[in-house]
Amino acid sequence: MPAGGAMTRGPRILLRQIREALGAGAAPAQDRLDMVVRIIARSMVAEVCSIYLRRASGELELFATEGLNPEAVHNTRLRPGEGLVGEVARLAQPISLSDAPSHPSFSYRPETGEDPYHAFLGAPLLRGGRAIGVLVVQNRTERRYDEDEVEDIQTIAMVLAETVASGELLAEDELRDVEVAPHRPERLKGQRFAEGLAFGHAVLHEAPLAPEKLLSDDPAMEEARLKLALATLKSGLDAMLDGGQGKLAGPSFEVLETYRMFADDRGWNRSLEEAVRNGLTAEAAVDRVRNEHRARFAQARDPYIRERLHDFEDLANRLLRVLAGDKPGERELPDDAILVARNLGPADLLEYPRDKLKGLLLEEGSAASHAAIVARALQIPCVGRLMGLRDRLSEGDLVIADGETGEAYLRPRPDMLEAVQSRMAVREQRRAEFAQLRDTPAVTLDGQRISLLTNAGLAVDLENLAETGAEGIGLFRTEFQFMVSDELPRLTAQTALYRLVLDAAGDRPVTFRTLDIGGDKVLPYLEAEREENPALGRRAIRLGLDRPSLLRMQLRALLTAAAGRELRVMFPMIATVDEFRAARELVDIECAWARRRGRPLPALLRVGAMVECPSLLWHLDALLPLTDFVSIGTNDLFQYMYAADRTNPLVSDRYDPLSPPALRALQTIQKACADTGTPVSICGELAGRPLEAFALITLGFTRLSAPAGGVGPVKRMILSADLTAARRGLNNLLNLSTGSVRNEIESLARKLNVVV
Repeated sequence: MPAGGAMTRGPRILLRQIREALGAGAAPAQDRLDMVVRIIARSMVAEVCSIYLRRASGELELFATEGLNPEAVHNTRLRPGEGLVGEVARLAQPISLSDAPSHPSFSYRPETGEDPYHAFLGAPLLRGGRAIGVLVVQNRTERRYDEDEVEDIQTIAMVLAETVASGELLAEDELRDVEVAPHRPERLKGQRFAEGLAFGHAVLHEAPLAPEKLLSDDPAMEEARLKLALATLKSGLDAMLDGGQGKLAGPSFEVLETYRMFADDRGWNRSLEEAVRNGLTAEAAVDRVRNEHRARFAQARDPYIRERLHDFEDLANRLLRVLAGDKPGERELPDDAILVARNLGPADLLEYPRDKLKGLLLEEGSAASHAAIVARALQIPCVGRLMGLRDRLSEGDLVIADGETGEAYLRPRPDMLEAVQSRMAVREQRRAEFAQLRDTPAVTLDGQRISLLTNAGLAVDLENLAETGAEGIGLFRTEFQFMVSDELPRLTAQTALYRLVLDAAGDRPVTFRTLDIGGDKVLPYLEAEREENPALGRRAIRLGLDRPSLLRMQLRALLTAAAGRELRVMFPMIATVDEFRAARELVDIECAWARRRGRPLPALLRVGAMVECPSLLWHLDALLPLTDFVSIGTNDLFQYMYAADRTNPLVSDRYDPLSPPALRALQTIQKACADTGTPVSICGELAGRPLEAFALITLGFTRLSAPAGGVGPVKRMILSADLTAARRGLNNLLNLSTGSVRNEIESLARKLNVVV
């Protein structure tokens, strides 16, 4: 027998032989598997071919072999991750080795008799991005399997995976460890992606369609079907971009633009075409590429990359529906639909009727995902990271999406549903009350005027200015435009967005924060070295100063957009006075550049710094004289003070911002600003919570920038507060030795009849 080589027959002939062997319905399942491994070994000129299948315990059991000891079948089991077979399953990717025993993951099982074999090629059997088995071929001589052989074994593994998952060979409960969706009430804890509260009936986002036919009889015809479906998919997305029902402005629109660009990805299109030319139907080709992408993305360490690449899976699902003849928007929804999905692309979310879609529940994703960005723009409550959600729900189940607590309630009890309905009624009542306060100045009972502004980052957020009665935008996060784009936004695009924001604000002030990227906000088009601790690495102003052309382009766009108007710019994460000097110098350079060319400049330019790094607490005397204003980013300031990642649930609740150290740090900043006459504001999440905002204004802060949903509640609190009395009570709490004074502040507010 030859030492090994490419397939001796074309892949289509081999696949047809495998299909015929698996379709021999009268033969026992074991006989069919034995026949399959013999066919593969002969066709690939391999001395060993084995099939391992995943048991409910996670172990990989040897189910069939040609070349190894037959007595090892059903007796050899590998623990999860054990050996090269376990490594293939863990990575969900093929592994090709010329000398397997020398690999550190090699695990020798004497009962199999595999010791004389050196060359190893293994491919996972993928279903839903998870390896349900492994297909292996081996040879005695040391050799490297070529790309065609790797491609062939992946195609064979895909066919086997479809057969195994269909239950033709083995009972479904033998291989799957997924429980049947229960019917009892359940509560799942996840993460809040978009604020709000809703209940209704579960609508399962179209499950990926499994191809009914895997092998084609006419590859040329299948390739033509694939190309036609791709053209239909792209034209549908183009129609949406050109003014369909999902068209959004600003970054929300760019989410869809980026998604549309993925459809033109050469690698994705080439993989589909090659799979069809190898003998698969168009549907099977899409299914194979989708599973390979899903497995590959699951290994990505970078959360931003994982979120962006989920769009490829969504495109594959849409393409399968196009091939099946489905048309967008045809699905009937109940009037109280709560959409449930593993993950979701922005185009699919936009295709659901907005008047019927009340909430969104996701198994995966992040607050930075495209679906979450669009959900916030559409004001749809969204909860994500709900592990096992799809397996616990059936179509039509009653569910609650609690975007306030980051929870989902499945089949809630009547008392829980009644409680949620009461909360929603209270929210509506409060919303009406806040609407009545919209034009009322935020003045305390003892006459202290408080400026209430809102935070923004999307073009659709600008609508909240009028709805909330906010006096301006205290924090516009410019990085959103960069995060949802597949390439660096050009100067014209940046200028257009900033001009749109200023036009919408009118005579109300807008404070633009320059790019706060880096850390967990990674841009795929900017090269970045992997950092052990990204939150403390090259991010925000550090990245801007290291790449001055990037920061100068943004400053130029801001100056151009604000021609003849007031412009307020602040730099994030300033840790040293020298950093602020260097950043401000870039502003001066851009102003000089514009003057030399006779370009109009802002009528008034104010440049500020964000106080987020504890180092500035001991250097405010040097910083404040250089700034026109400062803004305190409490989110980062406190996580750095307490060395606790606020996004990590294991440590984020270990400190309370209403604690003596945190409040005394804020008091230090407020006093230094008051002494120097430097305007100061709070733009962290604390400013949008009535109790925390009560503490802030009691400390002397008179300018708060809150999320849109927090403006009304905070204004109501301000109108009921007497700061003269409150300050006496709060000063007594700052010197306590307890880790939190939240209860004491709440008691003080109740005593003074402050509505928190």
